Amino acid sequence: MRVRLWGTRGSVAAPGPDTARYGGNTSCVQVTGSDGTELVLDAGTGVRLLGPALPRSLRRLDVLITHLHMDHILGLGFFGPLRVPGLSVHIWGPASATQSLAARLTRYLSPPLFPVRLRDLEANIDLHEVPCGDFSIGEFRVSADLVCHPDPTVGYRIGSPGGTVAYLPDHEPALGARRFPIAAEWTSGHGLARGVDVLIHDTQYTEEEYAQRVGWGHSSVPQTFAFARLAGVRTLVPFHHDPSHDDRALDTIFGEAVKTLRPPFEVSPAMEGVSFDLG
Repeated sequence: MRVRLWGTRGSVAAPGPDTARYGGNTSCVQVTGSDGTELVLDAGTGVRLLGPALPRSLRRLDVLITHLHMDHILGLGFFGPLRVPGLSVHIWGPASATQSLAARLTRYLSPPLFPVRLRDLEANIDLHEVPCGDFSIGEFRVSADLVCHPDPTVGYRIGSPGGTVAYLPDHEPALGARRFPIAAEWTSGHGLARGVDVLIHDTQYTEEEYAQRVGWGHSSVPQTFAFARLAGVRTLVPFHHDPSHDDRALDTIFGEAVKTLRPPFEVSPAMEGVSFDLG
C-alpha cells in the first residue's frame, strides 16, 4: 500500500516560497494497493494535480469524501478522470437526514456555481452513502464512521495485507471533554484510528489558537498528539494545516511539539508530494 499526499491545507494558502515545502492545496490523499486499486480521499484542490498522475489503463476509481465543505470537494469539477468516457468512478460520502448525496453534490456541480452538471460528466459515476458498515474495494477493507465535525462528517479506516491507514482530516474529538483524552470508547474516531500504521489527522491550531475556536471542528497540536497516543498509532501525519501557517511556522510548531510532548510514535507533518509505503 502506498499513501501519497496531494493537498494538506484546511483552505487554500497563498502560493509562494513560504509554502513551497508544505504546499497550499486543500485536502486530497491517494491510496494505491499492490493490486493496482486506486482510492482518492477527499477532492480538494489537490485532486486536480492527482488526475494526470493516475494510470491511463485504470478502469475503476473510488473517491471517498469525508464531508461536503467546499475545501474538500472544490477540485471535483477539475478532476480529469470524471471526463473519461467509460471509466467507472464510485464516489462515497456521508449520508444526510435531509438530502441525498447526489442532491448535495449537485448543488456545487451545476450552474451557476459550475458550468457542467454532475449528470453530464462522461465517466460512469455511482454514488454511495456512508456509514454503511465495512465494505471492500479491491484489496482494501474500508470502514467509515461519523466523527465530531460540523455537518455530517465521516472518517475512514483503510486496511490491506500491507497495513492500515486512518484518515480524519477534520476532527475535534476534544469537544465537550473537560479533560482530554477521555476513555477510548467515548472518544470520537478512536475505533477508526486504533492501532493503525499511519494516522492522517486534523492538526490545524496551536493550543493558543484553539482556545478562541472551540467548536469549529478542528484540533490543536496537543490534542492530536494525545489522540494518537490514545489510539496507539505507529506514525502520526499532522494534516489540515491552517493557511496562515507558512513553512517556517509549521517547522516551529511541530518541532516544539515533538520536543515537549515526546510522543511514542513517529511524527511526519503532511507535505504535498510525500509518500508512505506500508508493507
